[in-house]
Amino acid sequence: MSHPIFAVESRDSVQKNASVHLLPCRIHHDGNVEPVDAYWNPNEGQNQTRTAYLRGRKLHGKAVKLPEGYYGSVVEKSEPKKPEKTQEMAEDVELQEQDEQPEAGVMQRKATFDELMIWGHESLADSNEDPYLRGVEEWISFAEQIHSYPSGKPEGN
Repeated sequence: MSHPIFAVESRDSVQKNASVHLLPCRIHHDGNVEPVDAYWNPNEGQNQTRTAYLRGRKLHGKAVKLPEGYYGSVVEKSEPKKPEKTQEMAEDVELQEQDEQPEAGVMQRKATFDELMIWGHESLADSNEDPYLRGVEEWISFAEQIHSYPSGKPEGN
């Protein structure tokens, strides 16, 4: 049996619903910013839209709800760890000599979300132009296709 090379672990203190914003800029800062209201104060608009200003630039935001059964995770990189040896692995070691096991990358789940706010410069994010929104829609469509069962009817009949 192969061992995972990447794992997402959950802690008991996972915040259930995070407020996730995808901004059209790069901010070179990791960590908390307190108080947030001094830098970020979006105004509610119509049809789940918002308007905000960041460093003098006007941004328009659009709420994107993930489909039923889907959720996103906010993760943080943690120290990699070596896979644990199992009985099956111990038997395989006799057949083949192993110098070193690959380390498994581990991410810690910090929060989950079922909605994200996608921001655009001077206009709302559109799935035809925004690569992130288009990517979310394509991944959901792809996941539904690979996890669905065929209907039994041939296509085109």
